[in-house]
Amino acid sequence: MEAAQYDEFSSGYAGHAEQNPVQRLYDRPAVLAMAGDVRGRSVLDVGCAAGHLTAALAERGADVLGLDASGELVAAARARFGAVARFERADITQPLDVASASIDLVTASLVLHYVEDWAPVLGEFRRVLRPGGAVVASIHHPEDWHWFEGTRYFETEVVTDTWTMGGVPRRVSFYRRPLSATFAAIRSGGFRVDALDEPRPLPECAQEDPRVYELLTTAPRFLYLRLVPET
Repeated sequence: MEAAQYDEFSSGYAGHAEQNPVQRLYDRPAVLAMAGDVRGRSVLDVGCAAGHLTAALAERGADVLGLDASGELVAAARARFGAVARFERADITQPLDVASASIDLVTASLVLHYVEDWAPVLGEFRRVLRPGGAVVASIHHPEDWHWFEGTRYFETEVVTDTWTMGGVPRRVSFYRRPLSATFAAIRSGGFRVDALDEPRPLPECAQEDPRVYELLTTAPRFLYLRLVPET
């Protein structure tokens, strides 16, 4: 679902992802915090988009490969961050061209909600992870059913959101699912939840964008999970 819609506005999204306080002051810091010390570790950043999280992981000493289904976004990531990380186009719903047991950490920032069936995707993550490896993922909070009209909490369903980038509205579709379906998908993929967080944005968000700060501190938006393979 993801690649074509992002190819259409890749250049605008690259700038949006860099400056947008939801990503810069909330999502990326939360993923990095849950990832912990990545120095000397091999990291696979799936759904890397324009490469901002990938680059942040590399700056912290990781050897990072970023994957994204959008060729346009991969090109943007290479142009901006190709000196510090590698980037390849890949559909994570298909087998990955990554060696088994070669990765210490998989990061998946706001990408799994574009996937209908998580089990084969998580199965690939499990395959590429070394013993002791983990997945750190941010997803839409199950309470996102309040955001859209006509949604039914207990269904896994496609919803469409509208983002404004550079004054231009862009429609983006993804899957929303209840908490029970999320945990069932994690189990079916061979993982268990090692840590769960509902973080707050960095304090500077309050001064930089009070509206976004209010949004992110008064209702749940994203859910952060650290997953480890079941033994």
